[in-house]
Amino acid sequence: MMGQGMLLSYTTSLLPALRDPQSPIQTDLNTASWVGKCRPCPYIPPTPKPSACCWRFHPDRPEHCVVVSDFTASSVGVAGIPGFFMSSILMDIFGRRIAHVLVILPGTVGWLLIYFASNIPTIMVGRVLGGMTAGATVSLGAIAIGEYTSPKYRGMFLNLKTASVSLGGMTVHILANYVTWRTIALVATVPHVVAMLIVLTWPESPAWLASRQEFNKCETSFYWLRGKTEQSSRELEELIKAQMERSRTRKVLSFTDKVVEFFKKFTKKDFMKPFIICIAGAVLLETCGRHIFPAYAMLIIGEITGNSTHSFYYTLCLDLIIVTSAVSSSILVRMTKRRTLLFSTGFAAFCVLMTVCTYLFLASRDIISKDHTLPIALFVLYFILANLGCTPIPLALLGEIYPLAHRAAGSAMTGIVMSLSVMLGLQLTPLMLDSLKVYGTFAVYGSVMGVSLLVLYLMLPETKDRTLQEIEDYFNYGSFRKRVDDDEATTKMVPLS
Repeated sequence: MMGQGMLLSYTTSLLPALRDPQSPIQTDLNTASWVGKCRPCPYIPPTPKPSACCWRFHPDRPEHCVVVSDFTASSVGVAGIPGFFMSSILMDIFGRRIAHVLVILPGTVGWLLIYFASNIPTIMVGRVLGGMTAGATVSLGAIAIGEYTSPKYRGMFLNLKTASVSLGGMTVHILANYVTWRTIALVATVPHVVAMLIVLTWPESPAWLASRQEFNKCETSFYWLRGKTEQSSRELEELIKAQMERSRTRKVLSFTDKVVEFFKKFTKKDFMKPFIICIAGAVLLETCGRHIFPAYAMLIIGEITGNSTHSFYYTLCLDLIIVTSAVSSSILVRMTKRRTLLFSTGFAAFCVLMTVCTYLFLASRDIISKDHTLPIALFVLYFILANLGCTPIPLALLGEIYPLAHRAAGSAMTGIVMSLSVMLGLQLTPLMLDSLKVYGTFAVYGSVMGVSLLVLYLMLPETKDRTLQEIEDYFNYGSFRKRVDDDEATTKMVPLS
C-alpha cells in the first residue's frame, strides 16, 4: 500500500525534472502529461520545487504547473482499470495469496524500468506497469485484509491501509525536495519487494478455500490466522455451512455461461445493494476532496490567500493532515461504530465546508471583510474531519460488504467506478474553479457529498465486529441474524454419556 501511495505522488518529482532544460531526457508538456496519465488515480499536487518546475518557463503563469493535472484527468485509469480486472480474475482463479504475488510483479518491474530509463517510452511503460499494480492492489488488498483478519480488528487494519497509501505519498513529496527522480524510483521498489516477501509467508485465504470446497485446508488456514477459540470456531462453522449450501446449487459453466452469469449479478439484490453502497462511497471519497484538493491546491490556496509561491509547504501540510487523520481513524474505528464515525465526522465536515464557502462568497462580494487566516483554518478543520471518516471508510467497504460469490466481480466494478469518479472530478475541477471560483466549486462538491452521505445513511449497515458471513447474510435476507451468546450456547449443550 505504501508503494501505491509513492506511485500516485511520483509525478511531483518526475514531471518537473523532465521539463528541466538540463534533463538528459527531454520532453514537452503534452508528452509529460501522458507520463502522468499512466496510473489509476491522478494525484499531482503542486510541485515542491518552484525553481525546478515550469514556472521557469512561464513566470507570469504560476497556475501553469497544474495544467498537467488537467491533462492527466482526461485519461485517468489508463492502467488502473486493467489492474482491477487483473486482480479480479487472478484472485478468483488462483486465490488471494498467489494473486497478490502476481500483481506485485508488474509494479516492481515498472519501477526498475523507470530507474534505468533513457527515454520517455521506457518511463511510460514503467508507469503503466506500476499503474496496473496500484489498481490491482486497491481491491485485492482490501479483500485480503477483510478475509484474513478477525472482525474485532478488521476495521482498524482496513483503515491503516489508507494511512499507508498516504504515508507513501508524503514520503515521495519529502524525497522530491532532496533526491533525484531516479533515486526515488529505486527507493519505491523497496515496499514492493518487502510486500512480496511478506505475502509468501501467508496461508491461503480460508474464505477462498471454502469457496473451492477445500474445507480441511480452510480449517487449517483459518485456525492458523485466528487461533482456536469458541468465537473463531463458530465463525468457521458458519463459513463452511454457507459454502456447502452454495455448492449444492453450483453448476459447471462454459465461458458463455460465465459471461451471462456475470451480467445476471446486476439483477441480484445481494450484489446490487453492496454495489450501490460502494458507488455512493466512491462519490463521497472524491467529492470530499481527497484527490481534487491536493491536485489543485495551488490554485485554490492562491485564490484564497493571493500567494501561490509556497506550494511545498501547503502540500506537506496536506500530507501531514491526511496521514495523521488516517492513523487517528484507525484508532477511532476500533473504539466506535463505523456508522457513528462516518456520519458524525462526515456531516460535521459538510457543515464546515458550507460555512467556508459562505464566508468566501460573502467576502468576494465585500459584504464582510476578507481574512485569509479564517478560511484556511476552516479548510484544515474540514480535511481533518473528512479524512477521519469520508476517506478511509469508503475504501474499507471493499473488504467488508461484498458476499463471497460476488467479491471478485464486485471489486472490479467498484474499482472502475472509483477510477471514473476520479477522472470526472479532476476533469471538471479546473473548469469549475475558473467559472464558479473556490466557493462555488466546493459548494457543488459539498452538495454532492451531502447526498452521498444521505444515501449511505439509508443503506449502509453497521459492520463493526460482524463476521463477513453475517454481513453476507444481511444482504441476502435483509437483516442480521440474532447472535447466540457464548454463555447461552453453553447452557443449551447436553453432554454426551
